[in-house]
Amino acid sequence: MILGLCTSTFVTLHVIISLIGIVAGIIVMFGMLGSNRMPGLTAIFLSTTILTSATGFLIPPLVSEKFLPSHLFGFLSLGLLAVACFALYGQKLAGAWRWIYVLTALISLYLNVFVLVIQSFLKVPALHALAPSVPPAEPPFAVAQGIVLVFFVVVIIGALRRYRPVYA
Repeated sequence: MILGLCTSTFVTLHVIISLIGIVAGIIVMFGMLGSNRMPGLTAIFLSTTILTSATGFLIPPLVSEKFLPSHLFGFLSLGLLAVACFALYGQKLAGAWRWIYVLTALISLYLNVFVLVIQSFLKVPALHALAPSVPPAEPPFAVAQGIVLVFFVVVIIGALRRYRPVYA
C-alpha cells in the first residue's frame, strides 16, 4: 500500500499524472516557440511534473536504502522545477529570469520524456525485444534517446531565442 492505495493503483496514477505532465509540457514547449504564455497549461505542466517527481520517490524499489539513478532524476527534476516556478511566478520572467525559466522548465520536461523512453523500452513488448537488457543499453534504445536529446536541444535553443511573453 502507498498512501492508502494498492501499489498497482498508485503506479497507474503516477503514470497518468506523468503523461498529463508530458503532454501539457510539450504543448507549452511549442507555445514558447511562438511566445505564447499559456498560463493554464503551464500550471498543469508544472504541477503534474512536480507530482510525478514527488510520487516517484514512493514507488518500490525507489523506497530503499540504496541511492538509485531514479533518485538523482527526481531530485534534479524537483530542483529545476523549483527554479522554474520561482522564475515564472516569483520573478514574473523579468530580465534573466525569462531564459532561466525556459531552460529549467524544458530540461525538467526532457528528464520526464527521458524516463518515458526508458519505461517504454522496459514495458512495451515490441520495444523491449529491441533492447532487452535492464536497464536498456542496446543501440535502438541509444538511438531513441539520442533523437529525443537532439530534438530537445534544438527546441530549447529555439525557445530561448523566441520566448518573449508579456507577463500580465
